[in-house]
Amino acid sequence: MSSGQRSRYRVEPQAPGTSPQQQAEWRKRNSRPIDLDRHREHVLAYLSAIEAAAAFDSDTYNAIVKRMGREGRPQFSKARLYRAYLELVERGDLTHQEHLLQRLTLKPVRTLSGVAPVTVLTKPYPCPGKCIFCPTDVRMPKSYLSNEPGAMRALMLDFDPFIQTQARVRAMQQLGHRVDKIELLILGGTWSSYPRKYQEWFVQRCFDALNGQESASLAEAHHLNEAARFRNVGLVIETRPDHVTVEEIAWLRQLGITRVQLGVQSLDDHILALNRRGHDVESVHQAMRLLRGAGIKIAVHWMPNLLGATPESDLVDFRRFWEDPALRPDEMKIYPTGLIRGTELYEHYEHGGYQPYTEEELAQLLAACKRIVPPYCRLNRVMRDIPAPDIAAGVTTSNLRQIVQDRLRSEGTPCRCIRCREVRETAVDLASVRLETLKYRTDHSEEVFISAVTENDRLAGFLRLSLPTEAASLEEINGHALIRQLQVYGPLVSLGSNTETREQVQHQGIGGQLVARARKEARAAGFDRWSVIAAVGTRQYYRRHGFRLGQTYMSAHL
Repeated sequence: MSSGQRSRYRVEPQAPGTSPQQQAEWRKRNSRPIDLDRHREHVLAYLSAIEAAAAFDSDTYNAIVKRMGREGRPQFSKARLYRAYLELVERGDLTHQEHLLQRLTLKPVRTLSGVAPVTVLTKPYPCPGKCIFCPTDVRMPKSYLSNEPGAMRALMLDFDPFIQTQARVRAMQQLGHRVDKIELLILGGTWSSYPRKYQEWFVQRCFDALNGQESASLAEAHHLNEAARFRNVGLVIETRPDHVTVEEIAWLRQLGITRVQLGVQSLDDHILALNRRGHDVESVHQAMRLLRGAGIKIAVHWMPNLLGATPESDLVDFRRFWEDPALRPDEMKIYPTGLIRGTELYEHYEHGGYQPYTEEELAQLLAACKRIVPPYCRLNRVMRDIPAPDIAAGVTTSNLRQIVQDRLRSEGTPCRCIRCREVRETAVDLASVRLETLKYRTDHSEEVFISAVTENDRLAGFLRLSLPTEAASLEEINGHALIRQLQVYGPLVSLGSNTETREQVQHQGIGGQLVARARKEARAAGFDRWSVIAAVGTRQYYRRHGFRLGQTYMSAHL
């Protein structure tokens, strides 16, 4: 292959992004504390207006800022007001009010699922895939563009895992988020293709950042995190189905991985071949069987509008995820194919061999898909954050999910996936919460989805219990019932906090109720031992429920 051919599919970023100087200026403006000796009266005026608002969102806050300006008061960002409020509470000038603190939090949706997500990217590295739709930005891991928000941050920080993790935690703190419980998402293409020494170093440095101190080994970093200020409650990587083996799963567990994002893209061998994915549907079955058998949560990626697909064939394809017992994932990201200039798919488009769906075609397809997502699955995304200037043709609407959800509600068929039913900021009375059980079969187990449901059918939490009918992927848990996930929703509550109200869901004992129900289910199914795939930062919690750490799992007698 000539050098010209090798570079044919490279993409040069079209947007300049944010320079380090601009980032530094923003941090300087928003990290400078308010001088309360000079501006106490103004701060109290802001806080009073924010508290008095009947409803509160970004438009409400902007209106308050404009009104304060007309009154001759200085303008304050929410990040600075948040810190000023905490200082006034610490001084004893004000009492702690949780609802006011929530209103002062920037982008509160980020932690409404009960954890603070921190995303970091690995360095650019050759990908084993040859997919025709993937862009190749020479500065980024395969499939990522340097002007995507998360990728841009990683590039600016030279893909350093310690600095990326530390910067994201600090940024979320500055925005007013509690970050005691961190879900760490490691992105960057096919994780399994990176050298294992790099993988181990990368994870260890992420933990060093959470722990606030250096470690001599990954094992030491894990141990330190059990009692760290910022505890890891979930560790996520992404890989390809044809890279999942028993040996690979054993390695992932040594690293502390609890969830795998699996690039499935299609369940049609013909479509997979046309798009040069390099794997078949059977490898998807095998990967999901092994991952489920190890208790690892499975989040699949699916791409409608690939070369050769139609809206009708895509809907048939989507149904396979739920009709085939060998599939039935825990989570899903729908990534409609983005047509990027410089890719092989773009050449098909130029020659009339490919056509992106219209917005209406895609909206109809996504609505049809959301109608059939079962209650045990969380639909994390329905669009990818590819900057609009990079899309050569096709849908660029950024709020397509909201459009689809509004359509479903108007038709009386709202989506019942986990994400759409989370309580989020909704007040919950613990006395009204009931436990419901949904059971479904896979080719490895009977799965028991136990959910804590409110009076208005919102999810306050859930537990995934796996009752294996086949041998486990790893000997350590063979013959054990498995807690694969325990999740309690609502605004993140600090570890050891005594400030939460009755209506907040976390720390109200819902987790304990879910574990108790799971124990009864496991005993009734004839199991005498069970295990949990506990993230490092959750080990203390599970010790209180009688579990003890083995090699990479925590186990107990039933």
